[in-house]
Amino acid sequence: MSTRSDARRLVLKIGTSSLTYPNGKLNIRCIEHLVRVISDLHNRGFELVLVSSGAVGVGLNKLGIVDRPRDMRMKQAAAAVGQCELMHIYDKMFLEYGVTVAQVLLTRHNIASAEHYANVEGTFDALLTAGVVPIVNENDVVSTEELSRVETFGDNDTLSAVVAQLCKADLLIIFTDIDGLYSDNPRENPDAQLISRVEAINDDLRKIAGGPGTKGGTGGMATKLSAAEICMENGVSMLITKGDRAEVLYDIVDGKKVGTLFKRKFKRKKV
Repeated sequence: MSTRSDARRLVLKIGTSSLTYPNGKLNIRCIEHLVRVISDLHNRGFELVLVSSGAVGVGLNKLGIVDRPRDMRMKQAAAAVGQCELMHIYDKMFLEYGVTVAQVLLTRHNIASAEHYANVEGTFDALLTAGVVPIVNENDVVSTEELSRVETFGDNDTLSAVVAQLCKADLLIIFTDIDGLYSDNPRENPDAQLISRVEAINDDLRKIAGGPGTKGGTGGMATKLSAAEICMENGVSMLITKGDRAEVLYDIVDGKKVGTLFKRKFKRKKV
């Protein structure tokens, strides 16, 4: 299928539930596999951006805090600690494969004006042209939207869609804890069917998407549909698939049928 197999610039979003165990500790095996596959695809000539959640959870674990705090200042402190730890691990692991990474922390303010938007857009383009893998998260130390779930960005699903737009990506891949979008909740209905392709998002799909996501993150299937709408309207296809096996990225770039594909409404012209 051409939308996947001809994609050269990819944005990959991985959530807290994929990066950490239920006890809050890092899933080192998952991260190692992810880094290896991204590095291999990078060597094949793909341009990749990683949108990585997990900073708050990793920070809370490092600070010895078991329950997610309600106090915003403590959440922001945990994000600062966790982001440092995550980037240290990513930098060290990618370096083993000779891949340079860059940390990009964004807030809504960074793209609120046309000038700021163009600056961020230009930075992404320069990094990708230089062969760097940008690693993106919302800057939770100064931005409260994701931590309080108030308004956009509000979650890293939305952030990843905005990043895909900024990068002029061909495809956004969102790793989650299920195989894709189903006709019903697969955890409750064993007869639920995987929806392999979506051409348009309607109220029926929004109803299927339902409510909140996993305990440690802020994004459920509803936020992924919102992300898909942003992508589809801006010339980016989006794919949702299970993120427990990084090697699925090979299947995706080789055009195999995986997860749920949200087909872009138009194809960007290459500059």
